[in-house]
Amino acid sequence: MSVLELQAYLHRRIPLAAAMGVRVCSVTPVRVELQAPLAPNINNGEMAFGGSAAAVAMLAAWTLLYVREQDARSGARLVIQHASMSYERPITDDFAAISELADEIRYHKFRLTLARHGRARITVGTVLEQDGLPVGAFEGDFVAIGGLSA
Repeated sequence: MSVLELQAYLHRRIPLAAAMGVRVCSVTPVRVELQAPLAPNINNGEMAFGGSAAAVAMLAAWTLLYVREQDARSGARLVIQHASMSYERPITDDFAAISELADEIRYHKFRLTLARHGRARITVGTVLEQDGLPVGAFEGDFVAIGGLSA
């Protein structure tokens, strides 16, 4: 899936992504980078609203799994089960959300569990950056439901 195809999919299927101005910068099976402008995500203190930052971070992690599951043709639906977000400093400009799949063995176990039981859980992280510096971190447990193949 190309960057433009993925961005169009996110904007069409997840309207909040379009409203927040999220752009897909890069996508591979092991890394997704999204960017969001400050303007539609600003709070009354002229910084990124924490909920917007968390939503972009969660979207990056979900998108990484979505891309992997599309490649695997699993047909699984992905939902968030649990999430945590930490903020290291205020976000005062456009920002990026970078999600990477760091452990292929864990992902392989996730896929095997999905194939055997029709349901599996995996933890995925995202780093938020502004001007190349970390400003926040997200970690989420995602559940895949209804996978068709390993």
